[in-house]
Amino acid sequence: MRMQWLWRNLLAAAVLVMAGAVAAGGENVSYDGRSLIIDGQRKMLFSGSIHYPRSTPDMWPSLISKAKQGGIDVIETYVFWNLHEPRPGQYDFSGRRDIVVFIKQIQAQGLYACLRIGPYIEGEWTYGGFPFWLHDVPGIIYRSDNEPFKLYMQNFTTKIVSLMKSEGLYASQGGPIILSQIENEYQNIEKAFREDGPLYVRWAAKMAVELQTGVPWVMCKQDDAPHPIINTCNGMKCGETFKGPNSPNKPSLWTENWTSFYQVYGQNVTLRSAEDIAFQVALFIARKNGTYINYYMYHGGTNFGRTAAEFMITSYYDQAPLDEYGLIREPKWGHLKELHAAVKLCSEAILSSFPTMQSLGQLQEAYVFSGDSGACAAFLVNADNRRSATVRFQNLTYQLPPKSISILPDCNIVAFNTAKVSTQFNTRSSRPVFKFDSAEKWEQFQDVIPQFDATTLRSQTLLEQTNTTKDASDYLWYTASFEQDSQEQQARLSVKSLGHVLHAFVNGALVGSAQGQFRNTSFTLESMVALNKGTNQISLLSATVGLPDSGAFLERRSLGVRSVIIQNSLGVKIFTVFPWGYQVGLLGEKLQIYTYEGSKNANWSSLGSSQQLTWYKSIFSAPKGDGPIALNLGSMGKGEAWVNGQSIGRYWVSFHTSAGLPSQTWYNVPRSFLKPRNNLLVVFEEEMGNPVNITVDAISVTKVCAHVTNSNPPPVISWRKSDKLSERHPGRRPKVYLNCPPRSNISKILFASFGNPYGNCEDYAAGLCHSSNSKAIVEKVYL
Repeated sequence: MRMQWLWRNLLAAAVLVMAGAVAAGGENVSYDGRSLIIDGQRKMLFSGSIHYPRSTPDMWPSLISKAKQGGIDVIETYVFWNLHEPRPGQYDFSGRRDIVVFIKQIQAQGLYACLRIGPYIEGEWTYGGFPFWLHDVPGIIYRSDNEPFKLYMQNFTTKIVSLMKSEGLYASQGGPIILSQIENEYQNIEKAFREDGPLYVRWAAKMAVELQTGVPWVMCKQDDAPHPIINTCNGMKCGETFKGPNSPNKPSLWTENWTSFYQVYGQNVTLRSAEDIAFQVALFIARKNGTYINYYMYHGGTNFGRTAAEFMITSYYDQAPLDEYGLIREPKWGHLKELHAAVKLCSEAILSSFPTMQSLGQLQEAYVFSGDSGACAAFLVNADNRRSATVRFQNLTYQLPPKSISILPDCNIVAFNTAKVSTQFNTRSSRPVFKFDSAEKWEQFQDVIPQFDATTLRSQTLLEQTNTTKDASDYLWYTASFEQDSQEQQARLSVKSLGHVLHAFVNGALVGSAQGQFRNTSFTLESMVALNKGTNQISLLSATVGLPDSGAFLERRSLGVRSVIIQNSLGVKIFTVFPWGYQVGLLGEKLQIYTYEGSKNANWSSLGSSQQLTWYKSIFSAPKGDGPIALNLGSMGKGEAWVNGQSIGRYWVSFHTSAGLPSQTWYNVPRSFLKPRNNLLVVFEEEMGNPVNITVDAISVTKVCAHVTNSNPPPVISWRKSDKLSERHPGRRPKVYLNCPPRSNISKILFASFGNPYGNCEDYAAGLCHSSNSKAIVEKVYL
């Protein structure tokens, strides 16, 4: 463990104790205009989204435990219809799909649960969570006052509610589920359905309530949510944008506070600071009377297999408080933990009153909560993004940094400021622990480029891709054959596609590739080709990268090839419309050569030169230890990878961001996918990647650092209740707390300064005021 420490003015350390968590199992859940009420008690609740299929069952206990340690009271999850009902009436709740085990693990750790059934979820999940067979129901219109859709939606919602009831998982039964959600952000598209939109909203609400779960239902981003459904806010700035509950008898709930943002191939990661998240949470409590805040995501996890929506990377919300691998990401996790503890100190005052607002300046305000028992709490807001502010509140002076909120649990002493981070920072790194660095470690199988005569599915027209594949594969081959009277060296091939990726082959040779982009999926492939005298074969491989997950009339979306034209050197069309032959998927998929048994059906050969559409196979042993590991696929192009028959997701390393870098290079391999030895790795490469440079890397936190100033509030845990100020806060001083991950130790001090250092945890230096023996003192203590 390497440690770097920025040290300003104070040298101190403090051990932080986890905030207390509410115990699950309330018999009655209700609400009023102030908050949710559980067993007759109002609740200030912090929630975190963790989606069970985006991690593995062996990870669930640790993820939930770390959330609890971070001050989380509720775990929120979607329910994934296309995972649970892959075919009509056939259900699957095994493995990562075992939502009952997941909810019971939440209960076992004393937390509540919020079940977002939907069953439309969006969630950057392929097809918004809908099973593709829904597409083939005659006359169906998704998310509308449409009888076929309402039938299947009600069937699935009832199935999930019945399952939860049978396991006693609703709070009304002594279980942990205190909230359920029906639909999801429907207001975004409601107008597209005209009069059918409001009718559908009212139907969905009535249907949900009649299922009698004994707990409240919510609709997010739905201002017209019918009584008794609670309308809630989603977004990054609900402290500013939320219009509020649509009834004075409903509480103010925030179901999605985005801790970063989803990332798509070709786009840079969107970062969101711990300070900004904390500011908006405190503002939501102060300005919007918020008493329930959910972080989306608290742990994002991994889009295994083909579950990511179109153009979404395989890693999901890696910048959340718990990263893709379940490691704590600092300072986000620790700063929010301090926020939760500070707010909980104010709970009595917050939950027994609505705040009064006092102006402290042009962009400064005080929100004061005065409880029935005399409790008082205040939130001092500086909404100025650029300047600090000195304000007077109750005859005392307070310094407020730019865009910050100070929380005063007694209306006197600052317990927490959203812009002052006293928790540690950490740095995640990767280290190769196994290299596939020789040709002898690999075998390869070249997939077959089909020709028209080998196809059995035929059409006089170009078929829409997803309606043809039924989402059984990302790939659809379009093939045609035509006769040419003379040799043509300078013919122009033009293929229009609605997305997402296209590889064009003429007479078995690749002549060009093209791709769309997120929210601009259509494109045209243009290429000069040589045609033979006689028979010519065209084979077009159209590939989807996930299905769309949002928007009105999702059932009408189209993908795949739309037109094909070949012109000679004089511009005369020599190929326009001919019968087309189709093949769904790849030969390697049909043979399932990514599994042990299926791999025996392929004619593998020694590793040769790179070619398109090649499968690569190797064997490796599991790295020692139990820490997270990942495949470094930086040498590959585009495709999918499997470990012991389980897909770890799509990769697309060749699709670079504006900075010229891959959107994702490391791909999570859960430990539960592995055996001690003889693990089968199979990689399908569409392009020209080099598998010899693939490595298995250990992922870990290798550096921690922290900084503190005299103006930082002391750790919230140091707050003491007493009648006398001197006894309440004896010796309270700003402190920092450094913590190594489990089973690791500090091995080196990189930097320490008592004085006024500058920089950050990656780029730091001593300032003009610096104690020369700072590092020596720290080394003596910690080494």
